[in-house]
Amino acid sequence: MSLDLSERLMSVNGIDLHVTEVGSGEPLLMLHGLAVDATAQAHEIETLADSYRVIAPDLRGHGRSTRPTTFTLRDHVDDMIALLDMLGITRTAVLGGSMGSYVAQALALTVPQRVQKLILVVATSHGSTSSSARVRAEHADELRDLSPEEQQQWLNARLFAPETPESVRQQVRDWYISRYSLGLGMSAEQIEAANNAVVGFDFRGELPGLDIPTLLISGRHDILNPPAEGERIARLLPSARLEVFEHSGHLPSLEEPQHFLFSVRNFLAEQPISAG
Repeated sequence: MSLDLSERLMSVNGIDLHVTEVGSGEPLLMLHGLAVDATAQAHEIETLADSYRVIAPDLRGHGRSTRPTTFTLRDHVDDMIALLDMLGITRTAVLGGSMGSYVAQALALTVPQRVQKLILVVATSHGSTSSSARVRAEHADELRDLSPEEQQQWLNARLFAPETPESVRQQVRDWYISRYSLGLGMSAEQIEAANNAVVGFDFRGELPGLDIPTLLISGRHDILNPPAEGERIARLLPSARLEVFEHSGHLPSLEEPQHFLFSVRNFLAEQPISAG
């Protein structure tokens, strides 16, 4: 990468967060999904850093950040507020994918004055648990004798649109293999702790009062958070629009990368983001 890249551990709320920061300009906080970390967004981070100051933490319980045995969605929110404070950022755009979209919604509802724009990718507004935990529970008999890594590979195989190329599927498989080989994969207990953090979240009653420009991106073939979930959020928010990616499942940034980056850039460019 030609841009200056900073990776560091930052102490917040009694834990260490591993934070990647790259680029300059208006800030963009990027929040990853469950059981992955910021490196899963490497292509988007590198590409968007040519125009924005991208901040991409490994959320607590993930990647190179501290992995407590128990934590909550509010802990994620408090971590992000503390991180923004430490970086001197008063307002930022926030892009969250899957579980990261739950954290993004909770952050915006908690401190709306600090969120200039929202990009919610394969999002839902409520759930009794994470969407991946729900799908695993529905196939518990099939998964019973599989290791956590094997269960993740089983789930990964079902995340894509039918027409997604094998090269993209292999890219995801290789990413997980590399994280486990580096000792950064998640154990069954760690995945359970991450799932427990989002048990019983429900933003539906609060979203109508959140008047923040929002872009929702859903994948037509997503089995975890299908387009109907994005449509529900778009109806609830006063200033939101939904784009359904017709050739994507749960990973539109990988399945339709050019379309994804075009949509994100256009949305962010529609009006300036006020930096802190």
